[in-house]
Amino acid sequence: MPIRFQNRNNKFKYYLSGHIRRLYPRFFVKLQLQKIEKIIEKYDNTPLLERLDYYYKNDHKFSLDNDFAKNYSFDYWRLAKIRNIGFSHGVYSLDLFKYSRFFNPENKIAYLFGDIKSSPEISSVTKTRPLNDRNSNSVLMKFDAVRHFLKLDDPFSFQEKENTLIWRGAVCQPHRISFMENYFNKSELINVGDTNKTKNPINKNWLAPYSTISNQLKHKFILSIEGNDVATNTKWIMNSNSLLFMTKPKIESWLMEGKLIPGFHYVQVKDDYSNLEELIEYFIKHNDEAEEIIKNANNYMKQFDNQDVEDWLQVKILEKYFKNSNQPT
Repeated sequence: MPIRFQNRNNKFKYYLSGHIRRLYPRFFVKLQLQKIEKIIEKYDNTPLLERLDYYYKNDHKFSLDNDFAKNYSFDYWRLAKIRNIGFSHGVYSLDLFKYSRFFNPENKIAYLFGDIKSSPEISSVTKTRPLNDRNSNSVLMKFDAVRHFLKLDDPFSFQEKENTLIWRGAVCQPHRISFMENYFNKSELINVGDTNKTKNPINKNWLAPYSTISNQLKHKFILSIEGNDVATNTKWIMNSNSLLFMTKPKIESWLMEGKLIPGFHYVQVKDDYSNLEELIEYFIKHNDEAEEIIKNANNYMKQFDNQDVEDWLQVKILEKYFKNSNQPT
């Protein structure tokens, strides 16, 4: 049966369209903004406003004036005028510019690009934030979406898949190393391997060939393990007909991992994975429960499918940001 999706989004196309967007004349940008502003009229605005409040939790006023630098450090995040955010951060810069171009180019914005596991000292836009009660300064945006959000059409039903769990990823972080030490080649039900391309892998025996998403979808169960921040594969697993296994998330992104319910959207594994094989065996015997969880995961992912809604939310996040920092909107 042919695979009816791409294993990865087309990054060349994304970069090209992103840079072309920088050349749009101002009147065309205004027309696009007007179109986005009307989007909410087509939909029930309650879930959209709930998502907006979730991504932007802190409604407090703050200042980005000239005295700002005296009060806050710049160790791991940046402050810049919109017009000065350059190309050096790749997709992050393009993702931010896609929506910041609708606002005054002299407006300042604090941002964190890359894999973020802690919260900044003042409201800043970022891809990820820790799941705790001190993360309100992290304003989530859909950064690096070209890598993290992959829409697929899984050609295999759950019943057609193999009764095994698969995981592939780069083994660098301590928690991934510990996982491999305990589960590599320990069970016929668990197929795991290190795809790290470094010259000095942690353990050469763990190395495994890269496994495409197409191949991973042949397994009933797919494991998601957080890396430097969130796990990239969580989104496409939830869009598939395979069952997502993971520990309780510690970091969240645009996916709103903090809203995922164990036993409803995914199978929660203990932090030390000690019940992993037991859970696999359980869901091999209880396919109906597995398929119900998969259905719930698929339904959860539908809220991210509408690009009009995704655009509206990110414009409104920045509008709220500039209002709260007393800048033009």
